[in-house]
Amino acid sequence: MVFKDSKWYQICKWAVTVVLPAITSLWLTLASIWSFPYAEPIGATLSAVTVFLAALLGIGSIKYQKALDSAKKED
Repeated sequence: MVFKDSKWYQICKWAVTVVLPAITSLWLTLASIWSFPYAEPIGATLSAVTVFLAALLGIGSIKYQKALDSAKKED
């Protein structure tokens, strides 16, 4: 996934680095306090999704940077 728009990249980055970890932490804390069912499986799933999306974001960022570098070389 190559980001063609910096704004879209920044939104995705914010969601993956701030929002999803915060939701995971909130869920695990509240589940522990209030004895919600399936606390650990849901927390682990949220963490796995966050790591997966962070990896995709990193790959997209690397590809975007390579595309910028090759465009600069052509100029």
